[in-house]
Amino acid sequence: MKVLITGTSQGIGKAIAVLFLERGHQVIGIDRQQKSIEHSQYQHYECDVRDKDHLPGIPGVEILINNAGTQNKADIDINLKALIHITETYGIQPCIKSVLNIGSASGHTGAEFPEYCASKGGVLAYTKNVAMRIAPFGATCNSLDPGGVLTPLNECVIHDPVLWGQIMEETPLKKWATPEEIAEWAYFLTVTNTFCTGQNILVDGGESINYHFVWKE
Repeated sequence: MKVLITGTSQGIGKAIAVLFLERGHQVIGIDRQQKSIEHSQYQHYECDVRDKDHLPGIPGVEILINNAGTQNKADIDINLKALIHITETYGIQPCIKSVLNIGSASGHTGAEFPEYCASKGGVLAYTKNVAMRIAPFGATCNSLDPGGVLTPLNECVIHDPVLWGQIMEETPLKKWATPEEIAEWAYFLTVTNTFCTGQNILVDGGESINYHFVWKE
């Protein structure tokens, strides 16, 4: 299938792209960083998801995975507004089979930075909106909402023994997910799944049970 993924240069997005390529799909990546995947079935566009005027023309997208995200002053613009525009541009059309939004456990619990939580909470609601609108095409839309994942974005706490110990105390399974684990969930929800839609799938090792948030000051 023809798969469009945002934020493919590292972390979860790269792991998802690699998994889809390994399983024979055509993958198109959009990222403001340079290409980090070399594969005959991979095409990379280096651009900012917020730049509405310079997004590439990509017809016939069958699977759209909105992964691009950040934790800074651009939270609302990148995590929510750009995600909406990307979906409206590539996902609301008759060829679509599945849309997956990468959300966050923080969208469920509110246990993180205010604008980040707000942006991810908006993703949860927008997911349900899209699910209703693409259902006539026989397509699904869900959000995959991870807790802690071992990505470069989180290295400031992963490599801090004190904070890491506190985080593990808040995580019943005493571990964080790898990007590859999250990629398997993404594949299931977009390729295997054909009936679950409009749902916000929380995958956080039980972290949200405690409703506490630990981070570096």
